[in-house]
Amino acid sequence: MLFPFESQIVPVNQARFLRLISGADRGLWPAIQRVVLATFACVYGLITAVRNTLYDCGLLPTHKASVPVVSVGNLTTGGTGKTPVVAMLCQRLQQLGHHPGIISRGYHAAADGSNDEKKVLELLVPGVPHVQHPDRLHAARQLLSSHPLDVIVMDDGLQHRRLHRQLNLILLDATCPFGHDWLLPRGLLRESLRGLRRADAVLITRCSLASPATLLQIRQQVLQHAPQLTDRILSLDFQPCSLRHADGSTVPLQTAQQQPVYLMSGIGNPAAFRSTCESLGLQICGSTWFPDHHHFSSHDLQSTQLAADTAGATLILTTLKDLVKIPPTEHRFVALDIAAAFPDPTDDARLLQLLKNLWSPGTCL
Repeated sequence: MLFPFESQIVPVNQARFLRLISGADRGLWPAIQRVVLATFACVYGLITAVRNTLYDCGLLPTHKASVPVVSVGNLTTGGTGKTPVVAMLCQRLQQLGHHPGIISRGYHAAADGSNDEKKVLELLVPGVPHVQHPDRLHAARQLLSSHPLDVIVMDDGLQHRRLHRQLNLILLDATCPFGHDWLLPRGLLRESLRGLRRADAVLITRCSLASPATLLQIRQQVLQHAPQLTDRILSLDFQPCSLRHADGSTVPLQTAQQQPVYLMSGIGNPAAFRSTCESLGLQICGSTWFPDHHHFSSHDLQSTQLAADTAGATLILTTLKDLVKIPPTEHRFVALDIAAAFPDPTDDARLLQLLKNLWSPGTCL
């Protein structure tokens, strides 16, 4: 259901696609479209299955870096929260006395060669070197040749199997963990759930947005495909902690709770962003959604401010990934600062032990 002043700049097509694959659209024509998409999904599934089999059998080579590699990835397209998890891992590794570096693909990079995710990580973990390249193996070699590191965190690395990893973390978004149970393009899965077998641990993100029954169902489905993960399915939440202006200054979270707010974002999972804002009890009077990784023009920002004025909002709330692409002079836009945290301290301790095991030869994960 849309807000009274909700603008679908994008994703009219994206929203329709999600309604189609989720089964929300009924009737003969949507059913025919789903059959066509399912046909393509079967072809895509065959290709990914052959590729993974070739890697599993050693017919496609993997290459080891000179330092341990931690991969953060997901089975589905869209946002599962990889960026705050990468930041959290770097912080944990630094607390253990190590020197991490980050590699990522650099999807939708700007003219300066960096994308929104890199800019966010520069804010969250300043000083941690970050190399972006579609070939993660090339990125790892470039990173190691220019920085004295002892561990690499690979962002969105699950399907990039050329680079060997010592710790494979798979993220599942609790609000849509299995991509409507279909491979692309019929659903949102990048590969089948058999990919869970390659995980050393599974992190269920945004766990506060799902009921205990739903979380239990997710765990049970994971264990059906990866029974070895009995004690390595961890629940992770993204906790809002403050508001950040484009110039870097911060204000208390309560500022947004005291006035009408308008939401604006260009991320892979805007519905989760909206749910987070709703859980804070914010007075939301409208929203504008842009495509994932969208680079905002001055017209985009002006039209959003006009929509916010029309809706009666005094504050425009966005995400940190969006804020890093907004000029510092745009004081009306503020981002929800999010920190990844484990509600259960036991899960935090398990992750910490997995990281320590990277330097323990012979230790089984």
